Amino acid sequence: MVRTICKDRFLLSRKAEKADKSDLPLGADLMDTLNANAARCIGMACNMIGVPKAIIAVAVGPMRLLMFNPVIVDKKKPFEAEEGCLSLDGLRKCTRYSEITVEYRDRDFVPHRDKYTGWTAQIIQHECDHLNGILI
Repeated sequence: MVRTICKDRFLLSRKAEKADKSDLPLGADLMDTLNANAARCIGMACNMIGVPKAIIAVAVGPMRLLMFNPVIVDKKKPFEAEEGCLSLDGLRKCTRYSEITVEYRDRDFVPHRDKYTGWTAQIIQHECDHLNGILI
């Protein structure tokens, strides 16, 4: 189900709660909402649809990632970036890392530990910030 994009700064600044298997439908809604906004959005955190659960969806070209309880456990090569957000107006400066390692669970709640670089790493960092209540 496609959900409305949350723009409420109070809700967006809440730290996400850990997701469990009962949140799988919420992950599907997040992916549906990301796909519906694909022309203007490449990543989305669950609090962007008004629910503070630790779930993110990332679109890189045709690839789609859905991550439950993602945690960045390593980061290398910092750089300065300027990013926008579907939930907020304007662009903001932030520090990102060119290489990250993320631990998360997939749709089957199987644990993963994967490395990401470049643009994909930047998107994941932005969405993980959302899960931590950090608004760029």
